[in-house]
This record gives sequence, structure tokens and C-alpha cells, in this order.
Amino acid sequence: MSVSRDKISYGGWKDCLRLANGSVEAVLTTAVGPRVIRYGLDGGENVLGEVEADRGLTGGEEWRLYGGHRLWHSPEDPVRTYQPDNRPLAVREIPGGAALRQPVEEKTGIEKELEVTLAPAGSRVFLRHRLTNRGLRPVELAAWAITVMAPGGREVVPQPEPAAGLLPDRLLALWPYSRLDDPRLVFSGRYILLRQDPEAEGPLKLGLPNREGWAGYFNRGRFFRKSHCHQPGSRYPDFGCSYETYTNAAMLEMESLSPLAVLEPGGSIEHREEWELFDNVPDPGPDSRAVEAALASLHLPEMKGEV
Repeated sequence: MSVSRDKISYGGWKDCLRLANGSVEAVLTTAVGPRVIRYGLDGGENVLGEVEADRGLTGGEEWRLYGGHRLWHSPEDPVRTYQPDNRPLAVREIPGGAALRQPVEEKTGIEKELEVTLAPAGSRVFLRHRLTNRGLRPVELAAWAITVMAPGGREVVPQPEPAAGLLPDRLLALWPYSRLDDPRLVFSGRYILLRQDPEAEGPLKLGLPNREGWAGYFNRGRFFRKSHCHQPGSRYPDFGCSYETYTNAAMLEMESLSPLAVLEPGGSIEHREEWELFDNVPDPGPDSRAVEAALASLHLPEMKGEV
């Protein structure tokens, strides 16, 4: 199969781009974003979360969640992070996909670009996130790739293989509203498991240096895997996090980050991800042995932080 590229209406937005290869499809908004608003099996359910109240909206100065996959820059700040992405994008065709470029953010001078390509066959999606400093002064930031997942699933985040020694070998960053005794959160063997609960009363967020370079999400009989490149020895935001996750009653976010960089005027930083989607994979529950068996059945290649 080859990758097709079609203009469609989706969620109330006209002129969306649908990329498809016969196995999976991805829908990209061009009126707002850059966003991947849909990813799923061809003709199947969207594995990404959408915000019903934001569907089809454009323009305005308020920031909207929309859902899907977006590009931010870290560290988080109430002004610079929440710049609206409500205007039309510049669209460029590339082999197997498209590149979407946002107008320069007026308050930050940062230009965001997202390249999305599909493999000719199978479920793999390749994403290249690019931030460029179009301002007049150097800016320190990290690229922050955030994927909103549909509610009701269970996230799995790997921990490093156990090693002997007297010194600590990992860290965990917690946000002020997060609690280690939250019933959604389970530390299970080699994995951290986080359940999205539509009945939850408050949010939870945590982060870590994800040296394994991947995380996954079981939901509705499918398994979504998101891979990124962890660069040992680099300086990351938020006490050294290359991966963060956030959940509330509406959704769960899977977030990968690049190392921090100082961008001189005209300078850019890139951050890559790879997605895969597997069908007929039931939620293994919170038991580490069941999680290990479910992952082993998929015959996943070892990523080890390389994309």
C-alpha cells in the first residue's frame, strides 16, 4: 500500500487532511493547530481524546484544549505556554504526509511546526516537532509533545531494569496536586500504571527520565505505543523529566519532552516521536505479570530511547 492524502471535513473543521495507508488513518487540522485530531484503525474508533465543546471552533484569543496531539514548549508558564493555536496553518506536502506550520506566536516569538508521516503499510506514524525562535533574543526551552488519549484506558510507563548498587538509579517528579496514594496510580514491578478514571475528583501528574524511551495505553481492546528519544546526560525540564503524564476525569495525556536548549534568534530545536497501534489487546489490569505477558504477546522491538 501507499499513503493517500485527502482533504475532508472532520469534527466541524473544513479542509482537514486525512492520511491513510489501508491499515490506519490520521486526521490533521489545518484551520487550527498544528494538531493530529484523530488516529485510529482505518474506519475504527479514534484512540485520541477529543473535546466536544471545542469541535469546529476557530479564531479568538482564548486557548482551547481541542484534544488530539499538540506541540508546546516547556517549562510550563501561565502566559507563554497557553498561547492560542486558533489560526489557519501553512501546509506543505511531504512524502507520506504533511508539514503544518503555525503563525509565529506574538507573545513568545516561537514558531511551531509539526511534520506527520505514515509508513506505507502497518500502523506506524512518524512525528517531527520543530520549534524556531523568530524573536530578537535567545530563549531557553524544550519541545513538549502532548498526546490526549480517549478516556477509560490504562497507561503503562516502564522503569529501568533493576541493577545492583548502593546509589539511587531513578527519580520521580510530582506536581503539587498529585498524591502517591491516588487509587489510579499503581507501582507494579517494572512498570508504573496509571488508570484514567471518569469518576475521579481531581487531577494527577507525574514525570520521570524515561530512559526506555516509550510508554503505552491500553483502551477498548487496543494498545497504543508512543516512542521518543531519551538522551542520557542531557538537561531536561522539571527535575530532569523526558516523559510526563497527566490525567483528570476527562482524559489522560502522554507527554514526551526534548532536552532543554537555548535558541538564538533563528535557531531551531527538533523532537521526534513514533506511534504504533495494535488491535485485539485487552487491558491486562494492574498486575505486573499480566502487563508483561500482554506486552510480550505483541513482540515489540526494544526501543531503548532511540527513534
